[in-house]
Amino acid sequence: MTRRYTEITVVGDDKTGIIAQVTTLLFERDINIEDLDQAVREGIFRMTLHVDTSEMTCTQAELRDALAELGDDIGQDITVRFPSDRETQTIAVLVTKESHCLEALLEAWADGQLGADIEVVISNHDDLQPLAEHYSIPFHDIGDEKGSPDEGELLDLLAEYDTDLIVLARYMRILSPNVVFRYEDRIINVHPSLLPAFPGAEAYRQATEEGVRVAGVTAHYVTTDLDQGPIITQRAFDAPPDATPEELERTGQPLEAAALLEAVRLHLDDAVYVHHGRTELRDGVDPEDYQMGLPAEMDSLNPDRPVDGLGTVFGDD
Repeated sequence: MTRRYTEITVVGDDKTGIIAQVTTLLFERDINIEDLDQAVREGIFRMTLHVDTSEMTCTQAELRDALAELGDDIGQDITVRFPSDRETQTIAVLVTKESHCLEALLEAWADGQLGADIEVVISNHDDLQPLAEHYSIPFHDIGDEKGSPDEGELLDLLAEYDTDLIVLARYMRILSPNVVFRYEDRIINVHPSLLPAFPGAEAYRQATEEGVRVAGVTAHYVTTDLDQGPIITQRAFDAPPDATPEELERTGQPLEAAALLEAVRLHLDDAVYVHHGRTELRDGVDPEDYQMGLPAEMDSLNPDRPVDGLGTVFGDD
């Protein structure tokens, strides 16, 4: 969906009649639905609509109020994001203890490379608080003594800082559907493998145990299926036969930061969108402006023959 559409998100306990009531409200105000997607996970209902509000017969404030009232009546949390709401986007970065991805994001933000504002750093530990404070970014530790996060507090903070994009900069916790559904296609994670290979924990160890010769990292949109969201960018590197998981990690960490930063840039530039479970470049976007996979110079190192066909001897004849 392009940014000229208004996005409406409905999240709450699963029950009958939600879709009908929301779509009827929109129809009564001459709002055309361009796209509708809904799902249920663990008893939580989510519906995302992209609608054309250019000819609606009410004001933006009136639509917000009507949807909020309907949400109260049917027990759903309904949010509205008009195109004008997204002119300057805000970012919340979620971290645990590893600093490399957060450092790359904060450096890019401080250098004015993002075109968006990092408003808050949220963590389930306090290890990276000094790094956030160095950049004068508010830091919130929402973890208990074991590092288990309070997702209610997380949602409150995301709402307080009016978050447009959530970046998981090596945040080592799984987000529940109650969070993911509210920020569909607006949560980016980086994973230390070439997904879909080696999802889940200990990806570098999985790679060494399987004896891969090429390892890598993947930045992707987060869905309710662990490490299976639409891929945005990837980076690859050589995995020597005798490499340990720790050695792969040392090689991979700078690439994790690079892949994540490029994925964030692609999202903020509105250069990619999700279609049928995969990311696509928007029309008019020059792929050479971004590095989504291997650098272009790698092509010159790949052999270009033989290819399927009759072979050189027949071609020469």
